[in-house]
Amino acid sequence: MTPKEQVHFQILRAFEENHEISQRELARQLGISNGKVNYLIASLVEKGMLKMAHFGRSGDKLAKVAYLLTPIGVKNRVLLTRDYLARKEAEFEALKAEIEALRQAQAEMPCNGALARKQKA
Repeated sequence: MTPKEQVHFQILRAFEENHEISQRELARQLGISNGKVNYLIASLVEKGMLKMAHFGRSGDKLAKVAYLLTPIGVKNRVLLTRDYLARKEAEFEALKAEIEALRQAQAEMPCNGALARKQKA
């Protein structure tokens, strides 16, 4: 999963959990600028993965905007989730193997206490 796909995944997941989340709050959660979030959301809307729904007005201005996942967005989210999960599982297996190798190397090392006594002598 590329970094761009990862951010798209996080945005789709955030809107799936809370379709009324503001772009400012989303930017804070993702650790990116408001402008970047706006650009990425526009990209997802253009690709047909998100749909923008307006609700609530205050005079001439829109008071609220909601972003809803389209069927294409849901499908893409599922595919990105599968890829993300596969990558995390591979990282987990690699980490388990590394931990086991470190434990084995530690078991083969001489006792730390004996080593310290040798160095003092």
